[in-house]
Amino acid sequence: MKRNYSAFAEDIPAYSGPKTARETHADLKQLSVISGHIYAHPDLQILPGQRRFSKMPWLEPMFELLPPASISHLKEWGLSTIFVLAKNYNKLVHVWESVTAMVELWHPQTNSFIFPEFEATIFLEELEIMLGLPRYQRGEELALSNTVEQINSWSILAYITTKKNDLYSMTSGMHVHLLSIAQWITSQCKRKTTNYTAIAKAAAICICGVILFPEADGAISFGNLSIIDSISEGMKIGQAVLGFLYAGLTSAALGGPFYGSVVALELWMGMHIQFRTVEDLTMECKMMLNHPLAYVGGRLHMSPRAWCKTAQVKGIHAWGQYLRSLTVADFDMRPRFMHGRTIHLPQRTGLALRLLGNGALVSYNPDRCHLQCGAARTVVPLLSHFPPIQEMKRGDTQDERDMRSVVVHWEGCATSVIQAEVEEADEAIAEYIEALKKLQPAGRDV
Repeated sequence: MKRNYSAFAEDIPAYSGPKTARETHADLKQLSVISGHIYAHPDLQILPGQRRFSKMPWLEPMFELLPPASISHLKEWGLSTIFVLAKNYNKLVHVWESVTAMVELWHPQTNSFIFPEFEATIFLEELEIMLGLPRYQRGEELALSNTVEQINSWSILAYITTKKNDLYSMTSGMHVHLLSIAQWITSQCKRKTTNYTAIAKAAAICICGVILFPEADGAISFGNLSIIDSISEGMKIGQAVLGFLYAGLTSAALGGPFYGSVVALELWMGMHIQFRTVEDLTMECKMMLNHPLAYVGGRLHMSPRAWCKTAQVKGIHAWGQYLRSLTVADFDMRPRFMHGRTIHLPQRTGLALRLLGNGALVSYNPDRCHLQCGAARTVVPLLSHFPPIQEMKRGDTQDERDMRSVVVHWEGCATSVIQAEVEEADEAIAEYIEALKKLQPAGRDV
């Protein structure tokens, strides 16, 4: 995959200040008046029943046959947590009412959830820790997975098999079929072949396709195939996973299909909204038995012996009402697994970072969520001069120029450390809430 940023030696144009940021985009609108936003269509069922999130009957037989050497490769590539989640995927129960209610609060321009008193979003650092992915560190910008050239799926799959019949069965259009790859894995394992690395690469495509990049019915796009393939090269894929989820939330919020890692979203909701650890609780939380946290909660300091704050919330209307009245006290701004963690922020107010992926460059605004990122709030963040989602056009000079710009911004981004508590000035809080009221939905009964 092509990752060359030296082709353009000229300097990135300097950020021209908040005035340009304000003029670049229209003022933020209330969710209820955003054209096509599902907030204005309370009866629209966008998520339940979608086959892309249905059970995968081929998963368990594949896992039962995987040789230990191939599993070791998956662990070396940083996919241990993804492996555990995929192995138990058919046991998970997605609560679509809560997911739909969250999507209704997603603002497509800020890429954040708009609650009555605050904004919140899924941080890159949170996603990397929750999913156990290799974490981005300053100085590793060139290890962020991306490509600016056209993707040849057969050249990637050729490491697995060179038989044309297999390649034809694995691909169609611009997608790769996970079932066909799982069948190839099963046949290789039954024949007791020793091509353990190829089997591991094929298994990585299957488990990442199910957990990280669910997009079509049992298939992933060529772009996401390229992202998954880069894992074995030591590349960091957290930005691509988060950018894909952001884009999927925006699509669903505007009435389109939902795609992206619903498992990551539910882990995030579980840690911030649904569950709270109670050390002296003697009974297991039944609400967590079919939740992703049941399998990876230990590493996030979340025990199955927890208190479910939303146990009495049932149905889409109840979830909508609960989330629209959620207060700062009800939202765990800094769960224990984030204490002491470094958060990467834009260089200055009004200048967003963009997440690297294969399909789009997605605007990333963690600094809007002051309470969540742990930085004391001094000013209300302005809008970014970047569009929220910018579609990539591979193979041209502008695409490579954009990619280089993104990498340079990540290299120079600021940082903040998450603390257990953060002090805030009352005047800053009042200013922020007044600005937030402009984003609030109005005039809808739940």
